[in-house]
Amino acid sequence: MTAGVATDPRRFRTAMGRFATGVTVITTRTAEGRVHGMTANGFLSVSLEPPLILVSLGACTMARHLSEGDRYAVTVLSADQEDVSRHFGGRPCVDVGFDTQGGFDFIPGGLAAIGCRIVDRHPAGDHTLFLGEVEHLTYRDGAPLLFYTGSYRTLHAGLTEDVFFY
Repeated sequence: MTAGVATDPRRFRTAMGRFATGVTVITTRTAEGRVHGMTANGFLSVSLEPPLILVSLGACTMARHLSEGDRYAVTVLSADQEDVSRHFGGRPCVDVGFDTQGGFDFIPGGLAAIGCRIVDRHPAGDHTLFLGEVEHLTYRDGAPLLFYTGSYRTLHAGLTEDVFFY
């Protein structure tokens, strides 16, 4: 274990990398009508009533589009979509189409497709939190793509609900 000052950005990033996250692709329609997407793991559910989620974005093209627009979509990626994550993370390597449902653009093959209307934006340090009310939701079973300590991972446990304890 390494101790140190929490305000060192590199140390903070390394410590936060010890928290395994799912991997998503965020998409939105630009003012020109094109679909823009990016890989993100700064995503979480906020509320059940009303159903709210948020994405946390630093200074990037997607943050600019969401500041100007009013909707975004989140696709939760499956274990076999690492190449899709890399593509939208800035390393184009696959030809990706979109599946439009309910007016939102999703990545085909994902585990969940969540479409939102932006209801609030909150500056938070060097990021902006985009709070979205869920207007579209579909999901399927499958193994998720995970990110841990700077690398892609997969879940190696059974995927039935009996592995969870209440």
